Amino acid sequence: MSRVYLDYNATAPLRAEARAAMVAAMDIVGNPSSVHGEGRAAKGLIEKARAQVAGLVGIDANEVVFTAGATESAALACHGRHLVCADVEHDAVLAHRQAELGVLSTGEIAPFEDFTGDLLAVQAANSETGVLQDNFRWAQVAWQQGAMVLVDGVQAAGRVRFDLGSLGADFLMLSAHKMGGPKGVGALCLKLGVDAPALIPGGGQEQGRRSGTENVIGIAGFGAAAEAAGRDLADGVWDRVAELRKILEKAIEDAAPDTIFVGKDAPRLPNTSCFATRGWKGETQVMAMDLAGFAISAGSACSSGKVKASRVVQAMGYDAEVASSTVRVSLGPETTEDEVLRFAESWAKAHTRFQAKRAG
Repeated sequence: MSRVYLDYNATAPLRAEARAAMVAAMDIVGNPSSVHGEGRAAKGLIEKARAQVAGLVGIDANEVVFTAGATESAALACHGRHLVCADVEHDAVLAHRQAELGVLSTGEIAPFEDFTGDLLAVQAANSETGVLQDNFRWAQVAWQQGAMVLVDGVQAAGRVRFDLGSLGADFLMLSAHKMGGPKGVGALCLKLGVDAPALIPGGGQEQGRRSGTENVIGIAGFGAAAEAAGRDLADGVWDRVAELRKILEKAIEDAAPDTIFVGKDAPRLPNTSCFATRGWKGETQVMAMDLAGFAISAGSACSSGKVKASRVVQAMGYDAEVASSTVRVSLGPETTEDEVLRFAESWAKAHTRFQAKRAG
């Protein structure tokens, strides 16, 4: 049987709309900084995409700055600022942290009233567990203390409804390939009046915040993917995906009642299930499922192929054994009920073999 892809949080398959936009963009020869007709045509593609991305997250097009991806967006927002965040944040954000927040067993940020810093980072959704944060609640605390707020919207954008205002964000990070666009392009959205000094000086592209000739082809694909993702939201596609997750988790739980579902008691993305069997290494499960024809993950895919105990799961209070035994299954709009049930059956067979081996 054909392989089944269940790792949408690592990267989503390229949407047909994005592919078509990129192919069309390849025929536009002009440099978007040139003032002749060919240059204006290339610039027009960028501005169309800027409006498409802005439309997905409910902001003005002038608030979108295109980057090479969310990692660059995080660096642009955090540069020169004293960042405060929790251990559940993505490595791209944690790399800039200077003070730490606590985490509840649900994966949500622990309540706080005071912090020392001028930038608070609170992700919209965790890539490993799918846990959603109450961004606006913590933004209120930050704003009362004169700080700004960075929201990592990479996993949530196009899967749950939000806008910059409802998130309470001064900065919002986005990544094209998580919503079916191409890899290597993203955006930093800045609330009007908020500034971010350029990390890459030069020709002054992207409102002077990100110099260098723009990735016109990638940006065109990003815009098309964002527009398509918005249609999916409006059409209730992710409600169907949430039902598939329920089917998956029930099948797993029925086959292995000892399974630990991480973050299950908190609001989550509709597509994400993170679970563990104590002592059964996540890496071993991923390899077993890969051989069976299923692509899943043992955590974030942004650590150069490294597989280790999940920092996120440990921050939630689980011990190292459980944190080393978690896997993540992340579904998408193309996932079918048959694929989910086939995966659960294959995983259950592997679980039975693991239990038999451990017993004896």
